[in-house]
Amino acid sequence: MKVQNPAQCFFLIMSGWLFSLQATSQPVDFNKIKYYFRNPLGIPMQVQANLGEMRSDHWHMGLDIRTDQKENQPVYAAADGYIASIGIRPQSFGRFIIINHPNGLSTLYAHLNDFYPELEEYVTRQQYEKKSWAIELKFSKEQFPVNKSQFIAFSGNTGGSQGPHLHFEIFDTKTDKRLNPLLLGFPLEDDIRPTIVKLAMYDRSRSVYGQSPTFFSIKSTDSGYIIPKIPVIKTGLNKLSFAIQTYDKMNNSKSQDGIYSAKLFFDDELLTQFVMDSIDYDETLYINAQADYTYRHSGGAWLQHLSQLPGDHGSVYKQVKGNGVIELSDTDRHRVKIEVRDAYKNIAELNFNIRYDDSLAVQTVRDSSIPTFFPNIANEIEKSDFEMMLPASALYDTVQALYYRNNSSASNSVSAIHRVNDASVPLHNDVSIRIKPTFGIPDEWKNKIIIQRNSGGNNIRKAIWDGQWLTAKFGDFGTYQAFVDLLPPKINELGKPARLTGGGDTVDLSPASRIIITPADNFGAIKNFRAELDSQWIRFTNDKGRNWIYQFDDRCPFGIHHLKVTVEDLVGNSTTREWWFKRYPYTPPKKKKVLKKKGSVKKKGKGK
Repeated sequence: MKVQNPAQCFFLIMSGWLFSLQATSQPVDFNKIKYYFRNPLGIPMQVQANLGEMRSDHWHMGLDIRTDQKENQPVYAAADGYIASIGIRPQSFGRFIIINHPNGLSTLYAHLNDFYPELEEYVTRQQYEKKSWAIELKFSKEQFPVNKSQFIAFSGNTGGSQGPHLHFEIFDTKTDKRLNPLLLGFPLEDDIRPTIVKLAMYDRSRSVYGQSPTFFSIKSTDSGYIIPKIPVIKTGLNKLSFAIQTYDKMNNSKSQDGIYSAKLFFDDELLTQFVMDSIDYDETLYINAQADYTYRHSGGAWLQHLSQLPGDHGSVYKQVKGNGVIELSDTDRHRVKIEVRDAYKNIAELNFNIRYDDSLAVQTVRDSSIPTFFPNIANEIEKSDFEMMLPASALYDTVQALYYRNNSSASNSVSAIHRVNDASVPLHNDVSIRIKPTFGIPDEWKNKIIIQRNSGGNNIRKAIWDGQWLTAKFGDFGTYQAFVDLLPPKINELGKPARLTGGGDTVDLSPASRIIITPADNFGAIKNFRAELDSQWIRFTNDKGRNWIYQFDDRCPFGIHHLKVTVEDLVGNSTTREWWFKRYPYTPPKKKKVLKKKGSVKKKGKGK
């Protein structure tokens, strides 16, 4: 196992520092664009998630606007401009529209149902021309101009949405940096200060990974938050940092939203702060550095660090005096203040005192036999049949490099099981994995090999050969193993009411409004899906990622039809099924009258 010596990596560390400076952009003057945009819905505006709310592997990048728990609410252009692009993606945004505006900003509207008729017709034609349901299209200024308040689509629940709402973003057209819509004068009210739930303290003489923070309960008082019954935090730590569990609420809302900013003061001097005024999608993964990722992974709440980890090169933190790590060089009492704000300038303060006590100092002994990965430098593991390469930007903090190897008893396995750490430690960039098979692979198998991390369809990659090695890239630590995949996908029986029994018979689909097909694969990864109706490509949608659905339309008139479906997995194994079905106008059968037994009593008002 090779790990570079930190003392020999000054140039790489300086390069990371320069990258951090370059990632910091000039503040946006929100006053110049305030009140430019309207509420994109025609109902009173209520927010159920804001920009900066913490999500798995990303900050929420805009507003989730309530639609009264209904779909198909009209959505309107928030300002004059033109539709610059649309997209239809499984999971993610589902169906979305992006409008460019003359002031240099753009707005995004996501999880939509149908677009407005002219646009919907154009998109459908393009899907059939390209023979693809998932599609993304760009437009010129002249194709689909819009005026402020013009109807553009119906709200929905498409993509990764878990319930009806409108996802709405505002961003700089040139840089793609998302701006905080709550700073732009939308008709919302908020006079509720943020809530601070818990304080966590970390030993920063070592990595934040591999330690459990010390927690302090918080109490709200008329003068702010305090740590009850602890006038002074006594600690044996010379270097320490803090994180908080916190959230914000708006008037007339039960949602626990993200905060706008948090500042850390030491003896009344501002050390550092983070501010959620604008975020770039390229850096949204840095949420895994702002959060105590390991604590969250184990089932804990979101904790937000008030210090910037050494491998965090995002622009959310604004360092004033250091990175937020406090060094106690004396035994004096020191004042600490944490100030939490929302976008409407409501403030919550937590004040407490801290003092170093050398009688509480504990010497940390690190096992020198375990190699270490360091942030801001390239790291690697080299074994006889396994290698891992981590780019310099992969880690946020120091991590012990724990490697284990076990033989595999799986019948379709072609390698040992290799484990490096586990998914409780985050990676910012993909790592490269190289595995040497445990035996010679027959030529007919060589294009059928996958590498799997742990288990599940999202954790497999088709292996690429590099000499005698199998290679792939992954975004998490865990266990890695190579398998041969010789099994084609399955196309199960279709769900009711459109159940096709096959067997060459003509199936009656007259009662059905749609056809649902749910392919299945032994490794859970479907690469391609194609359906043909009477030898012509037909559009099946795949909005939620598993079911493929065809809603009957004028491309399937009444009569007898032939349906052919082909499904392909990640390594090219495929399955084809064909059915004949008929579809005619359908009238549900009338309910049969239930004859009452002789002598039964007829209730008043019943039976007619």
